Amino acid sequence: MIFETHAHYDDEKFDIDRETLIASLPEKGIGRVINVGASIETTRAAIKFAERYDHVYAAVGVHPSDICGLNEESYSWLKVQTGWEKTVAIGEIGLDYYWDKELKVQESQRYWFRRQLELAKEAKLPVIIHSRDAAADTLQIVKEVGRWETSAGDTSATEEKSGEMSGVQGDEVCGVIHCYSYSPELAKEFVKLGYYIGVGGVVTFKNAKKLKETVQQIPLERILLETDCPYMAPEPNRGKRNDSTYIPYVVETIAELKDITPEEVERVTWDNAMKLFSRVR
Repeated sequence: MIFETHAHYDDEKFDIDRETLIASLPEKGIGRVINVGASIETTRAAIKFAERYDHVYAAVGVHPSDICGLNEESYSWLKVQTGWEKTVAIGEIGLDYYWDKELKVQESQRYWFRRQLELAKEAKLPVIIHSRDAAADTLQIVKEVGRWETSAGDTSATEEKSGEMSGVQGDEVCGVIHCYSYSPELAKEFVKLGYYIGVGGVVTFKNAKKLKETVQQIPLERILLETDCPYMAPEPNRGKRNDSTYIPYVVETIAELKDITPEEVERVTWDNAMKLFSRVR
């Protein structure tokens, strides 16, 4: 079975067949799905889907491009949602400097990124991080707010420890860098901090050189499968509406890059997701 760690079934592109499609996923090999909030409105939808379907779980959070919807009242509402047993992560949070280049907007993104990381700490939940054109600031804030350390404060053992980490240990937070688009070297830095790397349809694209190299160079034990559907459908469906049933194309590509079987990719990434999103049953 496949664990889909990042979907947006609330998107209007699914209006014509949403209920049928979500209900059919288990029989098509998709055993678990996390529907990820990107705004207060879509977070409400994610919770609704998780209430309706046993195999669907919710991530609650606000995307950097939607922080206009965040204030103390809505932040308090998010905090309440973290107590529900099917809320399994804080996300989609992070930084996006591609669309928002104004300094004041970027400052606001950093502020709410930190606040939502702190919320994850308090709730003892992992985070789902969106980062675009903001590599340095993302890494810095992750280190400042949610760095993994040993009990003695020695970070030298972090990489060795990371294989045993779940979403939260003590007062520190971990998670996944969703839709990873940076270099293999930076991916290794996130892995050292205990983070997972989210890999979706882009890895099947011929021009996805950096992502292919990243998959080759980091351990399979630090990779999660995702779609970001309805966006970024893999080859041979590039340009079409994406959904979780297309993940086998991603699995096949990862297997080729790692010189292993698709079955091993499915098994290890399932275990990875169950370890990180520890509320999932």
